[in-house]
Amino acid sequence: MKRLLILFFSAFLALASFNLTAFADDEIFAGEQIDYYKNLGLKGTVVNVYNWGEYISDGTEGTMNVVKEFERLTGAKVNYTNYESNENMYSKLAGGGVSYDVIVPSDYMISRLLDEGMLVKLNYDNIPNMKYIDKKYQNLFFDPDQEYTVCYNVGTTVIIYNTKMVDEKPTSWKVLWDEKYKGKVLMFNNSRDSFAIAQAILGQDFNTVDEADWRAAAELLAQQKDKVSPNYVMDEIFNLMESGEYALATYYAGDYVLMSDNNPDLDYCFPEEGVNIFYDAFCIPTCVQNKDGAEAFINFMHEPQVALANAEYIYYATPNTAVINNKDYSLYGNETVYPKEMPKGGYFENLPQNILELQADLWTGVKSGRLSSESASQNRRIYIESAALAAVAVCFVIYKLASNARKNRIQDLSDLYGK
Repeated sequence: MKRLLILFFSAFLALASFNLTAFADDEIFAGEQIDYYKNLGLKGTVVNVYNWGEYISDGTEGTMNVVKEFERLTGAKVNYTNYESNENMYSKLAGGGVSYDVIVPSDYMISRLLDEGMLVKLNYDNIPNMKYIDKKYQNLFFDPDQEYTVCYNVGTTVIIYNTKMVDEKPTSWKVLWDEKYKGKVLMFNNSRDSFAIAQAILGQDFNTVDEADWRAAAELLAQQKDKVSPNYVMDEIFNLMESGEYALATYYAGDYVLMSDNNPDLDYCFPEEGVNIFYDAFCIPTCVQNKDGAEAFINFMHEPQVALANAEYIYYATPNTAVINNKDYSLYGNETVYPKEMPKGGYFENLPQNILELQADLWTGVKSGRLSSESASQNRRIYIESAALAAVAVCFVIYKLASNARKNRIQDLSDLYGK
């Protein structure tokens, strides 16, 4: 979900608030911050973090290496691994045999994990930086009692398009079905986001529990498959769109900003039918082995200096007020990341098990082409059946005409011979 561009921090070398270049120097953190992490007793422990790909400032081109800084201050070792979708992350957790201390799922997946008893409550005494989380990003619909999560970022889906290949700014998701862009469309390799696009076009609720709705959305996606190339993508989208070879893509608003830095021919739009608005949040799964380390890592991610480095690197809207109120935060006010008027949209919620299973089966059918083949076969069957019925009807009409003609001839002969 979140492939990131190398950012150039020259504009921030002289930051008054934080010395973001001196990452090996304790001057980046205040004395009390250093003492806090040093005295947590984490030295020699391991913290396993499972996060979206390219979703943290990693030290590229002078940016803060957040993981290394946490390790330096605490003495702990961080095993940092990535996933590319909520569903991939869920499968890994549900499969068992893994041990992660921190995960960063999206809203609807958090609800699913909670419903299935796969998250543990947080001890907010160990996360004092919760004070920096804007109140509007607390007690959200997936964690109404604020017991399991700390919001990390907020975003929306968008259409990204190449102005050299697309004549007019798109206004609808329907452009992704346009024949003129066949083979030049990149689509989410993510069932929930892809279905939401079809659902928006069809005027469905993103969280419908009507199986017919999901089948109709899948049918629409199946009709698009021959427009999508190369198949379905996630983080690969960056290189592909930045190369200028593709006309249209679906992805996340913050990532568009990063892509446009590498290719100024790219632009974006919020489709009129509506977009997905999402929250990503830190959680601790039940397979946790180092809960203290997990809570320390979550807290560290919202240290003002760290949260600023992350926000400037990944280009998503942060809930951290220390960053938003920092006059040197360059992204605040960016219309893509912080639109003055939120686009029409909706949130994903967890779905009943029967719908989740149906969605998974339909998505497999769409991607494999099986659904398209079944639809084509069904259409052929309907055509053959219709043709057969028409033939029967024609034969019946001919029979009736012939029968009437025979009766008329017999009547004529009777009249002729006086019988």
